[in-house]
Amino acid sequence: MKMEKELSFVATGDSFITRRLPTAESAEFKELAALIQTGEFRFTNFEVTIPGEKRMPSAVCGGTWASTKPEVMDDLKEYGFNSIAWANNHTLDYLYSGLTETKKHLEKAGFVHAGAGENMAEASAPTYLETPSGRVALIGLTTTFHETWLAGEQRRDIEGRPGVNGLRFITSYETTGDHLKVLKEVADRTGINAKRNLDILEGFLPEDPENEVSFGEYKFTEGPVSKAERSPHPIDMKRIVQSIHEAKRQADYVVVSLHSHEMEGEDKQSAAKVIENVSRIFIDEGAHAILGHGPHILRGLEIYKERPIFYSLGNFIFQNDTIEYLPADFYDKYGLSEDHTVADGLDTRSKGNKIGLGVNPLVWESVIPRWKMKGGKLTELTLHPIELGFGQKRYQRGWPKLSKDEKTLETLQKLSKKYGTEIAIEKGSGIVRLW
Repeated sequence: MKMEKELSFVATGDSFITRRLPTAESAEFKELAALIQTGEFRFTNFEVTIPGEKRMPSAVCGGTWASTKPEVMDDLKEYGFNSIAWANNHTLDYLYSGLTETKKHLEKAGFVHAGAGENMAEASAPTYLETPSGRVALIGLTTTFHETWLAGEQRRDIEGRPGVNGLRFITSYETTGDHLKVLKEVADRTGINAKRNLDILEGFLPEDPENEVSFGEYKFTEGPVSKAERSPHPIDMKRIVQSIHEAKRQADYVVVSLHSHEMEGEDKQSAAKVIENVSRIFIDEGAHAILGHGPHILRGLEIYKERPIFYSLGNFIFQNDTIEYLPADFYDKYGLSEDHTVADGLDTRSKGNKIGLGVNPLVWESVIPRWKMKGGKLTELTLHPIELGFGQKRYQRGWPKLSKDEKTLETLQKLSKKYGTEIAIEKGSGIVRLW
């Protein structure tokens, strides 16, 4: 079906919201909400859980056990959002019950939501938003998650497992022959492969090939240089592409939300090459936009086949330092006792606000893109900078407001240059050159 009407989109990055909106009457809030509400599709990533009163923490978390109150749904509605992804590294911070409770409140609030569910069929399914100008499908997925959080498939003889629509990576390691010998010597001396060696001896595992050395859970093969390469898991890619194919036959536009912390080397502002590759594949297969988020800072913007790939939209709301409760595991990690409080834990983690996300100015600035598409292609794309209160006390910072500072746009200009994206800065906004 030919898409004749022009459809407008607005997206933000992570909403790590743990406090109630102070007021919806301020000029700053009204200005920001008005911008968001110019889109027919209005998106944010919900990066907290609503675990409810019978909260039970997972043994592992996404960095902090992220929790909030159900009432914050009203605040996200007040901003104007209608579409939410919630596949990320916090989705199961409070186990299956936390997932189910979060889902209940998303649906009660009337959001179109995607990326997690009671089984893999639900977690990976496209969800649909009806707008006056067309139907938009949303697919949510994450590449950053604990292996036990991957949703399970249903079978006729057993139920599926709650979890996220995860995209796993297979990492191959290569190093020189001399380094392989050193690895083998270290493995033999430390006994890191003891169980594996016994399994081989007893016939439960095959022997390693001649040019391969196991080092714990990692396998190294011989090559001319030392390097690591990541590739997407074929089972996960098949499932995600199948969802895109389904969605493009059932909607005018397909939007993929991709939560990823993976970076290239040690450069947090650069998306891993595997993320760039899969994002382009998703566009090739029928997606019209990739909405990246996860590292809590901006990454570059690519226009690929006249469709946008936002490698990270950074933060929209970021209130990770006003979580009201944390499990014993958190305090144990920092050598604290049951007599210590959340504030004690936060002070210890940040070394008195000297390290961490709170002191990184890049965490507290981002952009909100607003774009239009017609016939499946971009017709315009404008970037609006926001700031979240860098330098304020931890219980004050984290609320967004539109910014007049062009520094954020200049940063995005530089990050996007490698993708051939040209961004002009005009009157405090970024205008992406499409032709």
